[in-house]
Amino acid sequence: MAKQTQPIGIELAKRNLVTEDDINRALEYQRNYPSKKLGDIINILQLCDSKELIQAIGEILDEKAILLEPEDIKINITDYISQDIARNNKAIPFDVENGRVKVCFADTSNKRAVETVRLLLLNKGLVMDKYITFETNIERILKTLEGTNKGNIGDSNDITTLVDTIIKTAMEKRASDIHIEPLEDKVRVRYRIDGRLITEATLDNEKQSQIIGRLKAISNMHQEKQESQDGRILLYPEYNIRVSSQKNIYGEKFVLRLLKKNAGIKKIYDLGFPKDEKLVRESFNKRNSVAIIAAPTGEGKTTTLYSVIDYLNRPEINITTIEDPVEIRIPGLNQIEVDVKTSFADSLRTVLRQDPDIVLVGEIRDNETAEVAMQAGQTGHFVLSTIHTIDSVEVITRLRKMGISNYDISSTLATSISQRLIRKVCRKCAREREFNEHEKEIMTKIAQKYGKTIDFTGKKTFDVVGCDACNYTGYYDRIAIFEILLVTEKIREMIVKNASSLEIRNEALKEDFSPLVMDGFNKVLNGYTTLEELNDKLVIY
Repeated sequence: MAKQTQPIGIELAKRNLVTEDDINRALEYQRNYPSKKLGDIINILQLCDSKELIQAIGEILDEKAILLEPEDIKINITDYISQDIARNNKAIPFDVENGRVKVCFADTSNKRAVETVRLLLLNKGLVMDKYITFETNIERILKTLEGTNKGNIGDSNDITTLVDTIIKTAMEKRASDIHIEPLEDKVRVRYRIDGRLITEATLDNEKQSQIIGRLKAISNMHQEKQESQDGRILLYPEYNIRVSSQKNIYGEKFVLRLLKKNAGIKKIYDLGFPKDEKLVRESFNKRNSVAIIAAPTGEGKTTTLYSVIDYLNRPEINITTIEDPVEIRIPGLNQIEVDVKTSFADSLRTVLRQDPDIVLVGEIRDNETAEVAMQAGQTGHFVLSTIHTIDSVEVITRLRKMGISNYDISSTLATSISQRLIRKVCRKCAREREFNEHEKEIMTKIAQKYGKTIDFTGKKTFDVVGCDACNYTGYYDRIAIFEILLVTEKIREMIVKNASSLEIRNEALKEDFSPLVMDGFNKVLNGYTTLEELNDKLVIY
C-alpha cells in the first residue's frame, strides 16, 4: 500500500528537496504537458538532484526506486520482454538473480502495465521485482534499444540469425504479417503494419534456398516439397506464428502471420464502437437471435467478436466459441478449434447439445453452417458470427444466396454490423490544422446525401508527417469504423416480402441508420484519422 497521503509536491517540499517556487514552476510546466507526472517534470527541469529525487519518490510511494541508467542493465532486455511490450508498458527489465527479474516502470500505479509484464515473466518461470524510475530514463533506454535493430536484417551471414532477426524485427515494429518473396534478382522482405505492406529489406538471391530451408525446419514443413504448405512456428513464447508457403516463378514465397498469445481483448468502445450503452445492448441481445459482423478479410471482424464476448461474459452464462484457429484464450469460455476432420457446422451441432447460452461461430462460410446457426438462434440461443460481404445490409443478400429463407432471416437476424479498420494519425509527428473549404464541402455533400448534417465548430484535423515511431507513414495503430443495422419490425416485414438491399437501406436511413462513411466522418472530426485516409479506405471522392 502506498504511503502517499498528500500531493507528491508537498511531500517533496517536506523533505526539503524542492521549494514552493519550484513546485509552482513544475505545475506551470504540467499545464502544457498534462500527461507528465510532477516528479518527472521536477527531474526534467533539474530542480534537484535526480538520484535523491527518485529515492524520495520511491519512499513516498512505498516502491523500490532506481535512477536507471544504461550501465545498470545487466541483461539482454529482449530475452525477457519484447520491445513493443517494453514500449507499451514503459517497462525495462534490468537485472536477474535466482529466478527474480528486476523490472523498472515509469508508472508503478499503472496496474495493467505491471500485471502484463508480471504475467509474461511468470510464464517464463520468473518472478518480478518491481522498481520505479523516471519516464525520461525509460524512453532514453528504449530509444537506444530500438537503434540496435535498425537496418541490420541483411547484415548477418548466419541464416539462423538472419531469419530470427527478420521475425523479431517484425514483432518490434508491430507487424501482423511477414512476406518473404523471391523476385527475379533478390529476395524481398515486407511487413504488414497497420494494414499496409512496407518493404523492410532486400536480400541477396544466394540466401534464398537457405532461408527457405530454415523456415521449413522451424515451421515443421516438408523440406523436399515445393507445393503449397502450412506450418506453425513455436519458438517465440509471446507469439503463435502461422506459416504459409506458395511456389511462384522465382521460388517459394512465405507469409508468416504473427498472433500474440497475450494480446488481451480490447473493450468494445476502445475499438471505435459508438459510445452508446443502449445501442450496444440492442445490438447484442442474449436470446433467440443471431448477430453478424460483416467485412472483407483483414478488417478486424474477429477482434470485434472477442470484444463483444468480453462485454457479454458473466459467470452465470455458458459461452462456447468455435474458431479456426483459436487466436486468444479467454478465461471462463469453452473454446473449440475446428480441424480438417470437423467443420463449423459439425462443431456447432455438437455444441448445441452442451447447453450453451451464447455461441460464437468464427465464420459463416456455407449453407450448412448458416442453416445450423439460424436454427440455434431460433431455439433460445444467441449466436455471434462473421460473414464476408461489403456492408451490413448486404448481409441479408448474402444469407439469401446461401439458401436461407426470408422467413428465417427476418425471424432470427437481430443485428448486422459492417466495419473497416482505418489508420490513426501518429500523435508524435502529426500537425494540427483547421479543416479547409474543400474538405468541408466534400464531407457536407456526402452527409446531405444521407440526410445528415456535420458541425465543424471547434473541430481540427491533422497533416500527417512521419517519424521513427510510425515508420515514417504518419499513422500509428488503427481504429474501426462501424455501421449498425438493427433489424426492426418494419425491416423484418420488408425481408419477408423479399425487398431489395436498396429498399431496405432506404427504410433504415429513415430509422436513423448511420452508414459506414458517417462514422468515418465522426472519427475524422474527433481527430483519430484524416479524410485522406478515410477516402483511401472507402473511396468516397
